[in-house]
Amino acid sequence: MAITDWPAQERPREKLLRSGAKSLSDAELLAIFLRTGTRGRSALDLARDLLQEFGGLQPLLAADRESFCAMPGLGDAKFCQLQAVLEMAHRHLGESLARNDVLTSPEATRRYLRTRLQSYPHEVFACVFLDNRHRVIAFEELFQGTIDGASVYPREVLRRCLHHNAAAVIFAHNHPSGVAEPSRADAHITQRLTEALALVDIRVLDHIVIGHDHCVSLAERGML
Repeated sequence: MAITDWPAQERPREKLLRSGAKSLSDAELLAIFLRTGTRGRSALDLARDLLQEFGGLQPLLAADRESFCAMPGLGDAKFCQLQAVLEMAHRHLGESLARNDVLTSPEATRRYLRTRLQSYPHEVFACVFLDNRHRVIAFEELFQGTIDGASVYPREVLRRCLHHNAAAVIFAHNHPSGVAEPSRADAHITQRLTEALALVDIRVLDHIVIGHDHCVSLAERGML
């Protein structure tokens, strides 16, 4: 049965208009994005199939072009549409963060960093550059590595800080394993970077480790 044949109160689009997007399940949200299903399968049926195949919404959104387009009902047009939606979300969160002092909106900072980094299959080390009022100047992904780790070079971090005339920084990196627990290597590189930047009066405010479902702040752990 097509979704248009369902009772109005059960249709995802009408439900969103009535109760807001937060009231919808992952499958219902995805069905609205897909708009149409395949022969004999509604958009909601297809959405449920995709979530089961990929193991959830996050792995689906992080899928590469080849994996995504190989699924029935999907293709380059849907892939491009999805990438555009994700990039708009990234920019929206980034602009929201840039308008605030990061110390007064730590949740916004973590939400932005999670959105940017959590889906990578390899480790990525990034930096948020801040002015002397702790407003965001820029966000950059500085280093990329294998699933086992990334090589982080203090000299390059210092160079980018000076380029942006940053007064403070927040570091972040993801753990592709999904476990956000900081490692000894994480603590060690944080100490090295803090010492290097202190020589030019740049403060390290935090180093946030990104997992699949949550983040860990080294500052809150007393590791800074």
